[in-house]
Amino acid sequence: MNNMIENTYQELKVGNNGFMEKTLTETDVYMYAGITGDFSWLHVNEIKAKKGHFKTRIVHGMLLAGLVSNVVGNLMPGSGTIYEKQELHFLHPCFINDTVRAQTEVMELLPAGRVRLKTTCHNQLGELLVTGEAIVIPPRHL
Repeated sequence: MNNMIENTYQELKVGNNGFMEKTLTETDVYMYAGITGDFSWLHVNEIKAKKGHFKTRIVHGMLLAGLVSNVVGNLMPGSGTIYEKQELHFLHPCFINDTVRAQTEVMELLPAGRVRLKTTCHNQLGELLVTGEAIVIPPRHL
């Protein structure tokens, strides 16, 4: 059974959007660190992090980018979409146990079957954590 959304280039319109929400736990941080090898004290050492800029550990910024990738690949545009480019601006830290809403919105239909997306992540307080733009290539035909 395939529950993935598959929006073709021809079906997309400016303003279409998709999102997912997830509470990012300590387990998520350690799993991400294990996969990538990024065990920076910013993420895994609470004692040292208390002396740092944010006074506690923070979630890897690229883990948030992965949530955006989830939306791109599963919801909007959806299954079969290929990333060409992603620009990210990290504006606010994400803390362990924050609930993050990752979202994409179609900004422009480009030539050669490409789509420009606005990509964002907000926390449960509505604070903008990450903003950016992506160029993606959704499937042309199902």
